[in-house]
Amino acid sequence: MTSNPGFTCSCCGSHHVELPMNHSAEAPCFWEPSFADSTDCLLSPDQCVIRAQHYFVKGLIEIPITGSDEVFSWAAWISLSRDNFARSADLWDTPGRETEEPYFGWLSTDLFLYTPSTINLKTHVHTRPIGQRPLIELEPTDHPLAVEQRTGITVERVREIAEAVLHPADSESK
Repeated sequence: MTSNPGFTCSCCGSHHVELPMNHSAEAPCFWEPSFADSTDCLLSPDQCVIRAQHYFVKGLIEIPITGSDEVFSWAAWISLSRDNFARSADLWDTPGRETEEPYFGWLSTDLFLYTPSTINLKTHVHTRPIGQRPLIELEPTDHPLAVEQRTGITVERVREIAEAVLHPADSESK
């Protein structure tokens, strides 16, 4: 699959010019809009702190697309311990940071397409070179998301995900 011809959506009937190969959560599931004005809270594109007690980084759950060299990804939030968050922040702009051991974390993004919930799945966060989001490796369980990360998904599954994300009310009624 070297080109992205888009897809015709079964929910709305429209032809979408491009098939999205990634989707991103804006904030961890525990974030509330009222936190934005608090001095002990932070939400940036890459890091989040809630009440100076809960620490998160954004990474990518990468899923290979079968029969191609392409990868689908979920940009999701992982909670880290205070020490691991501080270490990650200290190394944020440090060349060679990708040699760091993975950090243990808990998935803190609700990917509503999956049952059971994705909240609190065990993960390892692998730091990558500067400018690249960390790689999120899910614990190898029988959870559908973990299975997809290990075995890959089809282009048809990527279309299903795109339709569900673009039309969440329609996908919940199916």
